[in-house]
Amino acid sequence: MKNTLSKALLAPLALAPIVLAAALGGAGCSQDARARKTAAGQSARSSISATGKLRVVATTGMVADLARRVAGEHATVEALMGPGVDPHLYKPTAGDVGKLSRADLVLYNGLHLEGKMGQIFARLARRRPVVAIAAKLPKARLLSPPEYPGAHDPHVWFDAELWSRTVARVVEALAEQRPASRAAFARNGEAYRGELLALDRWVVEQLAAIPKRRRVLVTAHDAFGYFGKRYAVEVVGLQGISTTSKASLKDIKRVADVIVARKVPAIFVESSVPRRTVEAVQAACASRGQAVRIGGELYSDALGPRGSGAETYLTMVRHNVRQIVEALR
Repeated sequence: MKNTLSKALLAPLALAPIVLAAALGGAGCSQDARARKTAAGQSARSSISATGKLRVVATTGMVADLARRVAGEHATVEALMGPGVDPHLYKPTAGDVGKLSRADLVLYNGLHLEGKMGQIFARLARRRPVVAIAAKLPKARLLSPPEYPGAHDPHVWFDAELWSRTVARVVEALAEQRPASRAAFARNGEAYRGELLALDRWVVEQLAAIPKRRRVLVTAHDAFGYFGKRYAVEVVGLQGISTTSKASLKDIKRVADVIVARKVPAIFVESSVPRRTVEAVQAACASRGQAVRIGGELYSDALGPRGSGAETYLTMVRHNVRQIVEALR
C-alpha cells in the first residue's frame, strides 16, 4: 500500500466530466441554447419550490439518513449509493450526474471517501451548493493512516460522538437554502444529536461485556479505526482504509499471525466488500491449527437493505455492535 491517497482514491473518471458538462451545459453551447437550458432549469426549480420541499441528493446512505433526520418534512432526500455499494470504488452513471445537477443541495461525506467523484463535485460547486459534511470536523479528532501521508481516514461515522458533530454542518447547509425553515432544521438537528450521543453511551455499555484481552476486531478493510479509537477496541484490517488497494498474501499472513497469537475467536465480513479475502484468512488459520469462525456480517461503508435491521445509521451501529459482542465476548 505504497500508493498515495491521490492515486488510490482520486483516480480520474474518463466519462464523468464529459457527462457532467453535458448535464450542466458545456462550453460549446450557443448563447441561445444556454438561455433555453437556464430557463428550463429555473422552471424545474420553481416546480420543486412549489411543493415546499428542497431536493437534496446525498452520496452514501449514512449521509442521506442524517439529512433526512435534520430536514424532516421540508426536503426529499435521495442517496446515490444503495446497500452494499462501496463508496471508494463507486463511479457515478449519467443518471446519477443528472440527479446531482437537478438537486437544490448536494451533500457528501468528504475526506476522499467518494474518491472517484472529486471532479464532479468540483464542477457542480460552480452551479449549486455542494457540501462535504465531514470537512470541518476537528483535525485533532481525525485519524491519519501512515500509508497515506497528509490524508485522513474518512470513516468518521464509526465514532458516534464524532458523527454527531456533522449535524450542525447539515443544519446550516439546509438553512442556507431554506432560511424560513431554519428553526425546524435546528430543532430536528438538536434532537437527532441527542440520539447520537445516547447511542455513543450505549456502545460503550455494550462493549464492556467483552473482556479487554478479547477486544480484537478483524475485518475485511480498515474502516473501523474510529470505532477502535473511541471504544478501546484493537482493529485489524486486511486492506487499508480504501478498498482500491487489494489484500495480498502478505496481508493474509499478517492477519492470520495476529489471530493465532491472540487466539481471536471470530473475524468479520463486510456487506460492501467481497468476503473471499476474509475466508482466505480463515483457511490460513485452519492450516495452522487455529479454528476461527465468521462472526457475522458488519455494515461498514453502506447501510443495510430494507428488512436487514440496519437501514438507518442508528440501527446499523446497533446491529454491528451486537454482532461484535456476541462473537467476541
